[in-house]
Amino acid sequence: MVQSVCKESVRKVVIAGGGTAGWIAAASLSSQLGSLLDITLIESDDIGTVGVGEATIPTHKTFHRLIGIDEREFMRATRASFKLGIAFENWGQVGDRYIHSFGKVGRSTWMGDFQHMWHYANSKGWCSDMDDYCLELQAAEAGKFATSEQNQPNHTQLNYAYHLDAGLYAKFLRNFSEQRGAKRIEGKIKDVRLHPDTGYIDRLDLEDGQSISGDLFIDCTGFRGLLINGALGVGYEDWSHWLPMNRALAVQTRVSEEILPYTRSIAHKAGWQWRIPLQHRVGNGLVYCSDYMSDDEAHETLMANIQGERVSDPRPIKFLTGKRHEVWSKNCVALGLSSGFLEPLESTSIHLIQIGATRLIQMFPFDGVNDALRNRYNTLSNAELESIRDFLIAHYKLNQRQDAEFWQQRAALEVPDSLQHRIDLYKNSAIAYQDGSDLFRVDSWNQVMRGQGLESRGYHHMGHLLADGQLKTALADLKAQIDKMVASMPKHADFLRQYQVFSEQ
Repeated sequence: MVQSVCKESVRKVVIAGGGTAGWIAAASLSSQLGSLLDITLIESDDIGTVGVGEATIPTHKTFHRLIGIDEREFMRATRASFKLGIAFENWGQVGDRYIHSFGKVGRSTWMGDFQHMWHYANSKGWCSDMDDYCLELQAAEAGKFATSEQNQPNHTQLNYAYHLDAGLYAKFLRNFSEQRGAKRIEGKIKDVRLHPDTGYIDRLDLEDGQSISGDLFIDCTGFRGLLINGALGVGYEDWSHWLPMNRALAVQTRVSEEILPYTRSIAHKAGWQWRIPLQHRVGNGLVYCSDYMSDDEAHETLMANIQGERVSDPRPIKFLTGKRHEVWSKNCVALGLSSGFLEPLESTSIHLIQIGATRLIQMFPFDGVNDALRNRYNTLSNAELESIRDFLIAHYKLNQRQDAEFWQQRAALEVPDSLQHRIDLYKNSAIAYQDGSDLFRVDSWNQVMRGQGLESRGYHHMGHLLADGQLKTALADLKAQIDKMVASMPKHADFLRQYQVFSEQ
């Protein structure tokens, strides 16, 4: 097979599109490789962004540490709150509720994970619910929060993420990037010009007559994929047979109740509603499938289930779940919505942009773009996307609702073999696992599969090896320790004030 290699060195990077994706790319590259690159971002104030990715996962903290962002400064600028997980309501059966938290559940050993110990103890009546052995979950339930520096015995660090204002976050990152040398050009892209010999992108022509040339182009133009799709013709792999949601309505309301340290995901007849509490407002939305719910019905459902005064009009969004066949093609890397879309059920959208940008830093083609580099980048990206896809499908597959055709069909769905293997393994042996390409840990799989009602028939008998009473005492001590820690924490909003990031405006 002939390998395609562009021997031209790569120094000039052009980012097409702003918003969260564009400015994450600019912030990543300018903070880490700024002295080696010429970075230009093109965006138009006249083009809106989707901007509903307002909940994150703990990798967001890691990304900020990597590029040098101060937590307090970021939280003040984006009116952010803390997030300890997601509460899923009506997902197993109507009336059910569980929390997928960011914490470790119990204590595991090399022989097996905590759920095996718990199953044995539960059979003996020695323990309470498995959720009682997770600090983050119990803090979330109590509406409390603290860092290791304040109000927490033994300096235990909560594993947390954030709720943030996506529009403010893009502005924050723009300022951060421009301070580190990234340049912004205002304008709309009129045409994408390809090199006649290589087929690589050569330059972007703007409506005002400017032409912006580059060595590497990053497509952050949203669903349309102006570069990766429009110019390079990279096709799209449709996953809607597994994840059929294709519409969303988003609306913002004023804060009218306690600022909870978790996201709420509330299942409805043919979709689910998000509720994301920030300092100054609440982000609300309904994700639904138009085959089972009309736009008018979706609007009525959302409006009937929001709290507080509306501060925006409902904004419709159309999408197709899936991914590009390649997210790096020729000299173009797609980030964000231009690379694919997985519904925001587990708040992975911003993470995928950040990991795509950091992966590009690790594999940057300084000495020229080549197939080997592209193939490795695409392989890693595909593996992670498919793993997240399976995790999302599991929420639907494992429901037991009988009240609506949509949920019945989700339960009857033939899922990918990779997911079916996980379900069978957990059902028969209580084993969950995290492979190298998996974003979600054992505790995440454990909490979601149990929360959705999947019971294990068997488990590892490691608990039988302990002396009588030893396991019972250990579990009681662990629960007491967690209860003491949670009792010492302040309420979430009080901690935001103590941490000096809370604004009363």
